[in-house]
Amino acid sequence: MAPILEVRDLRKQYKSVRAVDGVSFTVPEGICFGLLGPNGAGKTTVVEMMEGILQPSGGEVRFRDRPIDTEFKRRVGIQFQSTALPEYITVKETLELFRALYPHPRPIDEVADICSLWDFLDRDNRKLSGGQRQRLLLAIAIIPKPEVVFLDEPTTGLDPQARRNFWSLIERIKAEKATILLTTHYMDEAQLLCDQVAIMDHGKVLELDEPQALLDRHFHGTVVQIPNPGDLSQLRQARLPADAVFRDGVIEITSDRLDQTVRELLSAELNLDGLTVHKPNLEDLFIKLTGSSLRV
Repeated sequence: MAPILEVRDLRKQYKSVRAVDGVSFTVPEGICFGLLGPNGAGKTTVVEMMEGILQPSGGEVRFRDRPIDTEFKRRVGIQFQSTALPEYITVKETLELFRALYPHPRPIDEVADICSLWDFLDRDNRKLSGGQRQRLLLAIAIIPKPEVVFLDEPTTGLDPQARRNFWSLIERIKAEKATILLTTHYMDEAQLLCDQVAIMDHGKVLELDEPQALLDRHFHGTVVQIPNPGDLSQLRQARLPADAVFRDGVIEITSDRLDQTVRELLSAELNLDGLTVHKPNLEDLFIKLTGSSLRV
């Protein structure tokens, strides 16, 4: 599949701080590409350079094998982390305002269908819930029928139900063959929506591939976790499995033989209340690569 976006040796320097340090990757057309990383990893800086908002210190971004230009900006939609909506006007009036900025915008009915806006089209923007606000911002982003949609942490702060509703909207946009570039702190969101993910930290890409391919590369077996296992000095004397890791008050073991691991834990005379077993996921991978929990 031919790339629609290409990032070549992208760099961004702020005085003594190198926010982005030689990042390169391609985004195939028609997929959802996830850019993941803790705060300070450089992912938002990369996205802003890809959007053409921020000028790189070095390297380049190419769209359909050409440098990004004014024409590129007409062919993309952006939902920023934080956006101020016009006050004292309704959702419908807001859509009409933004439609006037484009030569061939989508009809309001079409946007309202895709983003499920019908129930509050006549509501003042100031009275929208968090989920309704995010749906409106997505609607604004897709008004010009963009070939690429940038979504920068679009579900941060939403309740679980609103997040899942928003995921459905993203799937609808994806079904239109638009390319989506998504940043998120939610690993379940990335694993569900993204066809490929790049994990960043300290301005560099640590890993890039399909989510399941990354998990298969880094993990074998299942993850066993025991919360609040007791005093650390006692744990050091216990006969724990060789690959046991103590992190943030939890013993974590990646096991190829679950039955054998459980026997070893029982022989170590640990309190196993709260023990959980799960297949490795993107959050496990994130912690493995960065050495810490998400810095949100």
